[in-house]
Amino acid sequence: MHYVTPDLCDAYPDLVQVVEPMFANFGGRDSFGGEIVTVKCFEDNSYVRDQVAQPGKGKVLVVDAGGSLRCAMLGDMLAEQAAKSGWEGVIMYGCVRDVDVLAQVDLGVQALASHPLKSNKRGVGETNVVVTFAGVTFAPGAFVYADNNGIIVSSEALSMPG
Repeated sequence: MHYVTPDLCDAYPDLVQVVEPMFANFGGRDSFGGEIVTVKCFEDNSYVRDQVAQPGKGKVLVVDAGGSLRCAMLGDMLAEQAAKSGWEGVIMYGCVRDVDVLAQVDLGVQALASHPLKSNKRGVGETNVVVTFAGVTFAPGAFVYADNNGIIVSSEALSMPG
């Protein structure tokens, strides 16, 4: 499905919240959306690795990595695993790496920046918790849509107008 966030904002002005514009597109899909699944972790991507191995059809993994710019929380191997598991995309409030490969993977990826250093692996984090960053609260089971215009969140599923 191809989403156009300005059209969704126009069609559903009372339902959408707009995420502050700080994310860049790194994935092979420039438009993606789906049901929110959350991970909260800081400079440790163990829980991200666990989630991308789960079936993800119709879902977007929203990772609150604390906005860290000190290491990457998603790289080529985890992105390829997410695509293989059917995930629609990943929104990373943190960094990614292997950006040339990410651009070829059939997965939406939005993140703050790229960083060459990998994260720690200590098994620290939480899943399916409400997270807030970039001026918006992301609740598991709500919906998120992203394209080159930005990222929006809705409490219910949206369909493209027209």
